[in-house]
Amino acid sequence: MAAKAVIRFAAILERFTVSPKRKPAPSAFLYAIPDGKPLRTFAGIALAAAMTIAAVPASAQTNGTNPDGTKIDCRNGANAAGADCAKDGNGAKNNAGGAGPGQAVFLPALIVDLFPNPAPALAPGPAPRPEPAMPPANNQAGPPPSGPIVSPTDLIAVQPPRAVAGEFVPDEVLVTVDGDGAAVQQIAASFGLEVRSQRQSRLLGATLVRFGIPDGRPVGVVLAQLAADGRTQRREPNHIYSLQQAAGIVNYAFDRIALDSKQASGENVRVAVIDTGIDDTNPALAGVIAAQFDAMPDVPIAKRDHGTSVDGLIAGVGALEGMAPGARIYHARAFEGGKSTMDVILAALDWAAEQNVSIINMSFVGPKNDLLGTACGNARALGMVLVAAAGNNGPKAPYGYPAAFDGVIAVTATDARDALMPQANRGAYVFISAPGVEMVAPSGAGSDVVTGTSFAAAIVTGAIANLIHAAPDRSADDIEKALAATAKDLGPKGRDNDFGYGLLDIKAAEAAKE
Repeated sequence: MAAKAVIRFAAILERFTVSPKRKPAPSAFLYAIPDGKPLRTFAGIALAAAMTIAAVPASAQTNGTNPDGTKIDCRNGANAAGADCAKDGNGAKNNAGGAGPGQAVFLPALIVDLFPNPAPALAPGPAPRPEPAMPPANNQAGPPPSGPIVSPTDLIAVQPPRAVAGEFVPDEVLVTVDGDGAAVQQIAASFGLEVRSQRQSRLLGATLVRFGIPDGRPVGVVLAQLAADGRTQRREPNHIYSLQQAAGIVNYAFDRIALDSKQASGENVRVAVIDTGIDDTNPALAGVIAAQFDAMPDVPIAKRDHGTSVDGLIAGVGALEGMAPGARIYHARAFEGGKSTMDVILAALDWAAEQNVSIINMSFVGPKNDLLGTACGNARALGMVLVAAAGNNGPKAPYGYPAAFDGVIAVTATDARDALMPQANRGAYVFISAPGVEMVAPSGAGSDVVTGTSFAAAIVTGAIANLIHAAPDRSADDIEKALAATAKDLGPKGRDNDFGYGLLDIKAAEAAKE
């Protein structure tokens, strides 16, 4: 349903839109019918508001409740032409500043980008990033472990993940709980929920529970109900995230980012990649994969292309050499069919943190989620460099997360002539540009020509591995500052919403001093 709604409750709303013609009193809301019927005013309470809002699906990147996957995951030129990703111009933009007429309605810790039409004006971007807490003195990791693909050891799974569609799983919520297993069961019984999985999250510092809603109540209603229970610390929809690959001749990235392919090395730098499954028999990945983790072991692997390409662009060997040969890849499979959910991604992030990695590559995009933001912030505070795709959904798409979180390096894609990929997201959160258009990369079938901010992120991750290899004590803060200070300015002078600080220049960044 694509209805526009105007809701105001003094007790629950942080930001809201006020109708230019009618201003509702506190404890009342207005509901606009799209076919022109008169507005109806109802008295209500916060729970009624949540019920009304939950009926409208959140919009992560597109206007449709079931976004067309070809917009963000095309394997070849024919698909790219048909996908018409660059015309995705109707999505709502981020509302980072104060609310104004026509902007999205936000409920605390509930749903983001609720009403995709009409598209609001782009608000100012996030505030300057705070300094991370106590970065470690040494980003270089020790010898990697070896062994088979592992799955979560503390995951109590009662029901397997369901098919991924829409913007969030319609009958699930994610909750961090202050308490043990008994407390989790008590909460489930009190609110008529099912415990579908629970585990201890290192990055969230709490028990993360995936509750099922067996009786069809909207997600917003359940979140509002759970907010009254002091044992629940954070409550979020189980948002859905998408890989960021677009359409698809020697890799030109080395030349464009000023990295000498003969000198390139990420030897023994630990890099985590959260992506699809991979083809670890591909010659380009021979000896590259240090360890694998399957965050969705009950879902069969059908596609291995995207993850194989990302790993290969970072650290591939042989004819398809990556940016940082010698780097050790810790690969977490968290996507199937180009989609994943928040609980799965959090499991992959926790595993990555336990591997003592220096860099985490996240070539995917979805809506803002407080749990993901907390995990990313804590990973950065531990000294990890976080790199993410800015998104491929066009200049009017909302901000893409995790890229738009503080402490995450948001990467957009440029071509061999340093022109911006037309499908790229725009916004103040874009940090840096890197090659990501029509590059040859390993894939599940051998090799392929790939395009997307996913692959630009992989180029930046590989480049950063070179910096850490050359100077193991260099902190995440110093690396971020060096990338910004030495990037080749593209577009308007200074940092801009298209290119960020500009094109990555790894030679200059390596020479830059803190």
